[in-house]
Amino acid sequence: MAQDTSKIEESESGDDLLQLVVFQLGGEEFGVDIMQVQEIIRMPDTTRIPRAPDYVKGVINLRGKIIVVINLDTKFGIESKELDEDSRIIIIEVGNNIIGMVVDSVSEVTRLPASNVEKAPEIITSKIKAEYIMGVGKLDERLLILLDLEKVLGDEEVAEVSEIKKYV
Repeated sequence: MAQDTSKIEESESGDDLLQLVVFQLGGEEFGVDIMQVQEIIRMPDTTRIPRAPDYVKGVINLRGKIIVVINLDTKFGIESKELDEDSRIIIIEVGNNIIGMVVDSVSEVTRLPASNVEKAPEIITSKIKAEYIMGVGKLDERLLILLDLEKVLGDEEVAEVSEIKKYV
């Protein structure tokens, strides 16, 4: 598994460390590279966009910038809980696009030794497309599904999001 070493620290034991934002979605724990996360915000009201893809929740105005917000649960085809006070939007950068992802909750920012990351087992890749997953990280007794945001939002989705922003 090739990794961009500019985003990885080295631990005292000489092992590379991944810095991750950990969030919950549909009863599972996920991790994304902190370098792609701009900020985490509470759920504001979103404005629906007619004829947008089903995974697009809508748009928000974040300090004067229009941000397209996507439902990761819809994108992954997993059942998520109703939005509540724990729901968050993780503002990420993919390519040159700023996008919001709705998640059930955000629990922590953590460091994970790269040696604790393994290939995702079939039980996970049967639920979520294998191409979206960088691997599974073992953190104490927990397993984190590590997402590759560049693949979750491929070129086609990024183009759709860019197109939506033109009309808002």
